[in-house]
Amino acid sequence: MPLSSPHRSALADQVISQLRAQITSGEWPVGSRIPTEPELVEQLGVARNTVREAVRALAHNGLLDIRQGSGTYVVATSELAGVMNRRFAAAEPRHIAELRSALEASAARLAARRRTDHDLRQLDTLLERRERAWESGAAEAFVEADATLHMAIVAAAHNEVLAEIYADLGGVLRDFLRADVGEELRPEGHMDHSRLVAAIRAGDGDLAAAEAGVHPFGCRLAGTEGD
Repeated sequence: MPLSSPHRSALADQVISQLRAQITSGEWPVGSRIPTEPELVEQLGVARNTVREAVRALAHNGLLDIRQGSGTYVVATSELAGVMNRRFAAAEPRHIAELRSALEASAARLAARRRTDHDLRQLDTLLERRERAWESGAAEAFVEADATLHMAIVAAAHNEVLAEIYADLGGVLRDFLRADVGEELRPEGHMDHSRLVAAIRAGDGDLAAAEAGVHPFGCRLAGTEGD
């Protein structure tokens, strides 16, 4: 007997689209727990089975992680990000550092040429936030502040493809930094990013690229990059 292609209901597809929009818009950021199944049923006005089907589809695509007894969490902002999270979860830290170095150096070089006044104000704000997070001693707050600053530098390059690729790798890069930082911030682990921002402001692409390219190798898990 030949197999037939299963058909997902149009309603389930609509719910999937709505849930995905909450994720991609940032309304449900990576790491957050989404509303419970009963809450989604009430908010969307659809049957429980439809909500369950939509959530499972997004979990299958790597955007959500269903944790029994805890809830369902956002783990990626796109299907590609979900694939990258799974594919590179066990990658060598040194290889992640090399990838970060290549992407962030290229972005910083472009940002030095293309940054706007708005970009510079944003970088100043995020640099200050990063320093406050470090001084607070809160490891997770620092990871998020550091990642947000680097994302803003990539955005200042004004290259849409580079920005999307970097965003899709965001979960991998955060996990790498989170593992390096650990549960406690150590004074010897602090890396000054003010020179990087200053080089971008000065329009010095070579210096900006050099500063950005070396930062990933300050991570103790990166190992020796000279292999």
